[in-house]
Amino acid sequence: MYAPGDTLQGWSTLKSSFADREADRFSAVDQVHDDVEPGDLCFSWFYFEDLKIWSTSPSHSGRRLSMSRQLLLSRQTHLRAAALLIGGSLAYSTLSHRKPITNDSGGKPWAAKSQIITQQRAFADEAKISDADSEVVSAVATDLKDDDVPLFDADPDSGAWASLSARLSDAQSALSATKWSKVGETVSDLILPNWASDLPGYFAKLQRELEMASGSLAEEIWQEAQDPLLNPEISRIAQVRISRELCTEEKLFQQRRKAYTTRALAKYLEIPEQDVEPEDVPTIAMCGSGGGLRALVAGTSSYLSAQEGGLYDCVTYTAGVSGSCWLQALYYSTLGKQNYATLLTHLKQRIGTHIAYPPAALSLLTAAPTNKFLLSGIVEKVKGNPTADFGLVDAYGVLLAARLFVPRGELGVDDRNLKLSNQQEYLKDGAHPLPIYTAVRHEIPIIEEVSSPESTQQADPQAKKEKARKESWFQWFESTPYEFWSEELEAGIPSWSVGRQFQNGIGSVRENGYSVPELRIPFMLGIWGSAFCATLSHYYKEIRPIVKGLFGFGGIDDLVEERNDELVKVHPIEPASIPNYVLGLEKQLPPTAAKSIFASNQLELADAGMSNNLPIYPLLRPGRDADIIIAFDASADIKNENWLSVADGYARQRGIKGWPLGAGWPKNGTPNATAAKELDAAEAVSPQQAAGKIADARESRRESAKSQSRGTQPDIDGQSPKQELELGYCNVWVGTSLERSTSSEPPPSKLLTDPSHDWELMDPNAGIAVIYFPFLPNPEVEGVNPNTSDYMSTWNFIYTPEDIDKVVALARANFRAGEEQVKRTVRAVYTRKKEKRLERERRAKMRKWGRHLKESGDHFR
Repeated sequence: MYAPGDTLQGWSTLKSSFADREADRFSAVDQVHDDVEPGDLCFSWFYFEDLKIWSTSPSHSGRRLSMSRQLLLSRQTHLRAAALLIGGSLAYSTLSHRKPITNDSGGKPWAAKSQIITQQRAFADEAKISDADSEVVSAVATDLKDDDVPLFDADPDSGAWASLSARLSDAQSALSATKWSKVGETVSDLILPNWASDLPGYFAKLQRELEMASGSLAEEIWQEAQDPLLNPEISRIAQVRISRELCTEEKLFQQRRKAYTTRALAKYLEIPEQDVEPEDVPTIAMCGSGGGLRALVAGTSSYLSAQEGGLYDCVTYTAGVSGSCWLQALYYSTLGKQNYATLLTHLKQRIGTHIAYPPAALSLLTAAPTNKFLLSGIVEKVKGNPTADFGLVDAYGVLLAARLFVPRGELGVDDRNLKLSNQQEYLKDGAHPLPIYTAVRHEIPIIEEVSSPESTQQADPQAKKEKARKESWFQWFESTPYEFWSEELEAGIPSWSVGRQFQNGIGSVRENGYSVPELRIPFMLGIWGSAFCATLSHYYKEIRPIVKGLFGFGGIDDLVEERNDELVKVHPIEPASIPNYVLGLEKQLPPTAAKSIFASNQLELADAGMSNNLPIYPLLRPGRDADIIIAFDASADIKNENWLSVADGYARQRGIKGWPLGAGWPKNGTPNATAAKELDAAEAVSPQQAAGKIADARESRRESAKSQSRGTQPDIDGQSPKQELELGYCNVWVGTSLERSTSSEPPPSKLLTDPSHDWELMDPNAGIAVIYFPFLPNPEVEGVNPNTSDYMSTWNFIYTPEDIDKVVALARANFRAGEEQVKRTVRAVYTRKKEKRLERERRAKMRKWGRHLKESGDHFR
């Protein structure tokens, strides 16, 4: 994994190179004036510290600061919201107001603003907890030998808990020392809200609650955490399951769900139930994309439409990334009540206030009963694990839970909603699909220094191969109510054991014979939606459309593009972490597993949207055998990112039959031969090799894009560029179960645009059918555009009831546009499976009759 120092080093390298090449352009930028709001000052503690470093440079200091401000402190709505998440939500809100500040080119007032932010860093910065050593010994455990179970105990005066307490104390002291009445004198145009003066009192109360003194809330939480009646999982011994197969619980769920979907399919297709054989029922998976609250609201609307039309009851699996994970977690709770209409009502009541609006957030954290509901996970994690981290992502998750998992009225909180394993209750009779939640770990191998010039390396094929071999890649982790599992590691643990330490495949217990409770959902909410932990390359993709019009953009863009391979490995903000469950298992796991994972006590996990904003990969896992995948894509810039096409490499590398290669948004100048080359590039025996080959393919595409931008469209294989096609509201592709015989053979799948093409779905060799709903503007819903409506930004965390109604109307209109095509697709796949079953039965009867004739002879002769 990356080292924290790499962040500043990588960013500083970019700055130095940029300054040397573009210094002559800064003077012109100094003349640009913009309205910047105080919330923008907190774009991130990382970037703000970086701005201070730039401003102390002996040359071009003021000009550099002005340019960096233009790049990072835009007035655009979604970047202001990104500032909230990245810079520390409470600090952002402390400085936030609606009065614009006149921009300056000298940079002098920024020093004063820096002092104000520095005073708030105690609670705006990441609460990074230092690691502490913990002794692992042996204890008696059920079904295991006495020396099989690692034992640990935490020193209450050291480690993570002490660090968190100290941080909170420092924050309270800093706030108390602030002379709020004089802040306005320091920055004349800064007007603090009235509630700012209440912050010291809030933090003092929060500090008292989190002290382990007798009678404190923290003590009560910790005592209950050790009660097996309240947390039965703490008395269970957890073991790592090493297998590629689905866990036993999921296999049993499939059987229960099949009986339910058989009845649902008969109703959906209007077929007599007695005529439907369970074997003929297609396995349907439905997934939602990442995209923050936009994905949450749009996904809820789309799922509601599917639920009302009877389609949702035919679904066996749902999967989510980021905001769609929040959607699933709410659906399987007492708040959503397994009804998407109910869930929409809840969202209207709760997301009209920002997750980090201090009066609302601090009130919930310091008043009963919500304080115990929200703080219990913090106490259990930090007190129970001396090596635990509590950082910005964890705080973000708690704030998300305060807004999403607290009902209107803030009294009826239910602790059952705080554990992922509790969702098994909604699955026990097969009445609902199995939810799959996703996260990724970014593996970044260390690349050794080489003496040869970079130009020589690029020209040397061997050097290029070595570079490709060491490309970074993302390791996917999936969570269900049954198991937390990684495909690359081919190992998983029970969901109820996430949060405890493991050694040699066995979960640790404390000296009292109990382990720590299951990691609470607020922390998982933070991990699932931690898009702000993205790499610098991802950040640039977010701000590129905004800075595109700036003077000197061309030079910036070329420089960033040149260093993209470096920026994709730098994370300004560290991801959250959970205890590493594969420690000591290096010899038992696949040889392709990254070696670095066995050297860390923690697994750093982040938003899976960094790898693919559609959770396709878990749905292609062997054993789940999806026949139809329905994807609702509310991603930003869906056309250019083309997340469906990213799955091509995954399917090719893992030898997955049936995936419709070439699905997704068509591209200009990308004929069949190019597509075939990209598929071959993904063919490898390990994720590392696949990442390297795909990196080379990306490099080729970048060169091609540059040629096109200069007006030199390449003529590939003698073919002229094809006219770019547009996708509609509902798009269907079908793969093939046949192997490609040659590398030059074009992708076999194609977009089914007409009912007359439905016969392809019924072909005996047809593979997986993919139904894709991109979140597009619809003329039926005027004035609503996911690309231009400010409130639909990924970084927006305030949706009024009116905003929600607009998103719901658009999602519903888009679903209606494709509803009939979806039903035709489901019917065609069902018919194909039925015909194949009947053919198998016919052949079985013929073989049986043949054996009978062979044994007894033909009595008609």
